[in-house]
Amino acid sequence: MKTKTKAYDPTLFIKTDEDIAAYLNEAYMDEDPTVFLVALGDVAKIKGMSKVAKKAGLNRESLYKSLKKTGNPKFSTISKVTKALGCKLAVV
Repeated sequence: MKTKTKAYDPTLFIKTDEDIAAYLNEAYMDEDPTVFLVALGDVAKIKGMSKVAKKAGLNRESLYKSLKKTGNPKFSTISKVTKALGCKLAVV
């Protein structure tokens, strides 16, 4: 008998702002910067991609493109998205 599995979807487990902060912090600590971009995309989906795009002053479609695994956003895009999500980037 084969075991059926599903892809892990972190968006099902992120419920609070503290969860979001922890998730983004862990993603940022990964040596692969793509992990952080995907995590930002996950959080944007949780908050509502259209709402985040509007708050960030970005086009929804371009936001999807920027935050996918093969995306290559400018730092200004990352900054706008984090602010729209109510997060702050910090160097400690």
